[in-house]
Amino acid sequence: MTDYKNLKLIATSSPHIRAAENTRTIMLDVIIAMMPALIWAIVKFGFRALILTAVSVIGCIVFEWGYRKIMKKPQSVNDLSAVVTGILLAFVCPVNMPYWMILIGDFFAIVVVKQLFGGIGKNFINPALAGRAALVASYAGTMSGAWADPQAGWVSMVGTADVVTAATPLAYMKTGDMAGLTSQYSVTDMFLGNIGGSLGEISALLLIVGGLYLIWRKVITWHTPVAYIATVAVLTFLFPKGGADNVQFMLYSIFSGGLMLGAFFMATDYTTSPVTKTGQLIFGVGCGLLTVFIRYFGSYPEGVCYSIMIMNLVVALIDKAVKPSRFGVVKSANKEAAAK
Repeated sequence: MTDYKNLKLIATSSPHIRAAENTRTIMLDVIIAMMPALIWAIVKFGFRALILTAVSVIGCIVFEWGYRKIMKKPQSVNDLSAVVTGILLAFVCPVNMPYWMILIGDFFAIVVVKQLFGGIGKNFINPALAGRAALVASYAGTMSGAWADPQAGWVSMVGTADVVTAATPLAYMKTGDMAGLTSQYSVTDMFLGNIGGSLGEISALLLIVGGLYLIWRKVITWHTPVAYIATVAVLTFLFPKGGADNVQFMLYSIFSGGLMLGAFFMATDYTTSPVTKTGQLIFGVGCGLLTVFIRYFGSYPEGVCYSIMIMNLVVALIDKAVKPSRFGVVKSANKEAAAK
């Protein structure tokens, strides 16, 4: 005979479908996808690339743990989201920046942008990009004027005085000096990563490999990355600068800067991107348009960081505009026709 008095009713919020994936497994896949680019950075820049990334990751973990400890909130460092933020922030910084400087970016990304708004899933812009924007605003010289040249050898782990710097491809393209760019870097160099730039942005090939891994694992969908990259490709093909060939200028544009990193790893962030496929396409096109506009008409040679953050701010509007109808509910525009 069943003892109904001892039965427990367990009620949980929807959805009621259970899956093996959770935040930790998703973040682990993102970390795995970034490993090829990190390994290449170590090959080209030396072990300082690994140490700077490790410092950034540890900083993010400590700041998240410390904030939640002080505020007496449940710890969330085990979900690995702080690790992902730390790697991404290191990826968008020059390898020769001081260690203390990236910790400031970590603090801004984790505490100000993420935790003060409630933690993972509640931030309104991408934390890593916000951390980079804060560093650019505070230390513009370091963030935009001293890029290590991977063709000149490894960067010292203890100092930056011996670093050989070189202009990035985007700097050449900003001034329209395509002759200088093509003499310094080939399209193959751009694709493989034999160029100067941020630590984790230089190899378009390995970032694409990481992005395809995420799509294969169904961590992200193709909609935002394809829309983003395709928009930049079309605009730069139609409107080349510096007298360059259309195809050549397009290839240099999509393989340079942080386009691949932003398209696959930042614009696809669950919290700060649309939830519908249509919304993701609109979001990607918007990021592409803003990236090209900033690169062409802004004072800053790169546009990926700010374009994604600007589009982050309109995600709620995009979701509202393309929100699908609930099952069984007739849209207002069709109510009159349905009534007839």
